[in-house]
Amino acid sequence: MPHTSRRNFLKKTTALAGGLAFSTQLAAKAHSSVDDVIRIGLIGCGGRGTGAATQALSTEQNVRLVAMCDAFRDRLDASHKNIAGQLADNDLDAGRLSVSEDHKFVGFDGYKKVLELCDVVVIATPPGFRPIHFEAAVNAGKHVFMEKPLAVDAPGVRRVLKAAKAAKEKQLNVVVGLQRHYEKLYTDGWVEMMQNGAIGDITTSYVYWNSGGVWVRPREAGQTEMEYQMRNWYYFNWLCGDHINEQHIHNLDVGNWVKQAYPVKAAGFGGRHMRNGKEHGEIFDHHAVEYTYADGSRMISQCKHWKGTSRKVTEIFQGTNGSAPAPGKLMTKSGYALLDHNARKDPNPYQTEHDVLFAAIAKGEYKFADADNGAKSTMTAILGRMATYSGQDVNWDDALASNLDLSPAKYDFKADPKVMPMADGFYPVPVPGETEVW
Repeated sequence: MPHTSRRNFLKKTTALAGGLAFSTQLAAKAHSSVDDVIRIGLIGCGGRGTGAATQALSTEQNVRLVAMCDAFRDRLDASHKNIAGQLADNDLDAGRLSVSEDHKFVGFDGYKKVLELCDVVVIATPPGFRPIHFEAAVNAGKHVFMEKPLAVDAPGVRRVLKAAKAAKEKQLNVVVGLQRHYEKLYTDGWVEMMQNGAIGDITTSYVYWNSGGVWVRPREAGQTEMEYQMRNWYYFNWLCGDHINEQHIHNLDVGNWVKQAYPVKAAGFGGRHMRNGKEHGEIFDHHAVEYTYADGSRMISQCKHWKGTSRKVTEIFQGTNGSAPAPGKLMTKSGYALLDHNARKDPNPYQTEHDVLFAAIAKGEYKFADADNGAKSTMTAILGRMATYSGQDVNWDDALASNLDLSPAKYDFKADPKVMPMADGFYPVPVPGETEVW
């Protein structure tokens, strides 16, 4: 892809960032009534894939899960069993799970078979595979629900953006699992009022994902290096992109959404303080980044995985005429509450994003094109990682133009990933001031 200027890259697409509501008739296959069966395929059978498939099967439409694939058979079997259990627990028709043995595919190329059998695909593999699977889904003319983030490096982001353009041309609905765009706490006035100036110009944004971290999967006897890294995928950048990308993207995305813009540069620092074993691969356990927007405003970003420390996962905004101290709350300078949303009875946004997607598909409507914003918020996270890994100030245009491709030369369990353990069993870790991020 030729070098893309930031001006052409943005092109006012932030208007699409809030769970897009433009309505035209589908050029692709339309399901004109709820009596038509909508066939679902699942690519990636881990915990999030299992949850997303169950939520898709919990919509009001006549839906069937007809095909599944995963790199590992045990993951596929566990997912199938869990989905069946969830349907039973929620008194849903067991027939909604209609995956025969010959529609269960294992290995790196199983997604190709799934796409031959479905109308809508749920993509929930580790993020490193997202550009490949999304591109294939769009080429096959499928509607898509895919989890975030959408890539782990700039070449992957560019690939997603190209596929997103094709999805629009084909009028394929695409929903991305940045579920805050479907959560009433955010959509019931909070973001829109700030965009319309309720607290003045946003001068500083504060976004956080500070928590204790996630699972670790230990190395097992007989595993190849490729299988080990695939099983323990969170700790390798070609699969995950670091936790600033895999988790903190949610908060960074909200910052961009409120500003209706994407940063022009980033500077920051990070490292490994508590999570620094062999099993923790190459990623950092903390990042602190200062992003700058074109209007000079700043987004202050923190994310960490430190056990036993305070947890903070939220977004806060400071405006010239007031503040947003938490999602759903807006205050004037004098302390008057402009908005105080009570979210206790709000619907589950993880379910809502599937409800609206499948409702649109059943009606033959084109309403959702989330991939552009998903790719750019992914790029925001990658921009921050590039800054913390290198210790340098990094511009958006330079970062997006990077040709550093993290993917392995070959997708095969006998092939080696690009990052391999050293003689002592530890993996090389980025060193600010030395690590090249281009």
